[in-house]
Amino acid sequence: MNLLHPGARVLDAATGETLTASTVAEAATELGPGAVVFHPFSTTVPDIARYLAALQLGRPIVLLDPDGDNTHWAERFATGDVHPDLALLLTTSGSTGNPKLVRLSADAVLANAGQIADVLDITADDVAITTLPLFYSYGMSVLNSHLLRGATVVLERTGLMQRDFWTAAVEYHVTSMAFVPYQYEMLRRLRFDPAKYPALRKLTQAGGRLRTDLVTDFAERMATVDGSLYVMYGQTEAAPRMATLPPARLAEKQGSVGLALPGGRFAISPDGEVVYHGPNVMMGYADTAADLAKGDELGGVLHTGDLGRVDDEGFLFITGRIKRMGKVFGVRINLDDVEKNFPVTAVAGDDKLTVFALDATDDEARELRTKIAEWLGTHFSGVVVRSIEALPLLPNGKVDYRALEASL
Repeated sequence: MNLLHPGARVLDAATGETLTASTVAEAATELGPGAVVFHPFSTTVPDIARYLAALQLGRPIVLLDPDGDNTHWAERFATGDVHPDLALLLTTSGSTGNPKLVRLSADAVLANAGQIADVLDITADDVAITTLPLFYSYGMSVLNSHLLRGATVVLERTGLMQRDFWTAAVEYHVTSMAFVPYQYEMLRRLRFDPAKYPALRKLTQAGGRLRTDLVTDFAERMATVDGSLYVMYGQTEAAPRMATLPPARLAEKQGSVGLALPGGRFAISPDGEVVYHGPNVMMGYADTAADLAKGDELGGVLHTGDLGRVDDEGFLFITGRIKRMGKVFGVRINLDDVEKNFPVTAVAGDDKLTVFALDATDDEARELRTKIAEWLGTHFSGVVVRSIEALPLLPNGKVDYRALEASL
């Protein structure tokens, strides 16, 4: 599999280093023959070269957090046969369950890179900047889709809270930025103004539900520079994106995550689960080394674990997670519905609902508790509101719900 278009550029904003075909070739020589490549994937030119080289050689590569303890992955998956279609292995986030590996074929990775490039109209004139870790499926997806179409990717490691990031965005004429919901919260605190970045025309959002007020806010900000906000929906199991909401329909389809990507479609199962059909669906999971030898177990059909509905035009609305449920005085509640209606992060425990509110005063906490209890139709003693300075996050920027549950 070759993701690298001849005209694609990757350059390091801090060092000036650039990616070349010879860089990838050298990485391929260093890798040589073998089975699975375990790759702590930092935001550097050499690591991107190694990633592309493994894909070109047909060696399955596991993308890992360079700052994490990865010994357990090698211990679990270092031995055993691998299926010839297997190209890429990604870790699941582990926010609400035990991490495992997602098995992706070369066809699925290429299909999704092409789907994204099509709906975002990525061309050789586009310039993306790294805003997410490359081992995280959304960050990898940005890299893949831009390399496929001969665009430019600027490597920046300091992050959006630092001046160097925004300086690089101006210097390299960045046209698009990708963020997860938590980063949009940060951008609002930073009073983000797209007019300060003359080339910027696209913002994309995935990695969880973005509150409706933030969707409206950032769509309006981008409109002031004739730019667009693309709300997207995906899962690592779909390599990783499945839907996008056309910017022109944001106001009309408020709350939707959009239409299935080209070649894909959504259906709703009898129990309300969102089921995606498409060429980018994973082959299956891997819990042990023996699983790496398995072929395609899903046949292009992914049961997402999300609850939702599809309107008469095909627009998907996510209403919650099958596993994101709790109880208050014995009554089942959808934790995602709570988060959709209030500016809180919700977890369940001890027959009560616990919500975390950023920097909430005592008065604000009492008001939230009353409003949430009224909305649930239950006594306020069933709701606990905790103020928190910052939410615990996984390396991919998603909320670490297990850490919050452990703090109860």
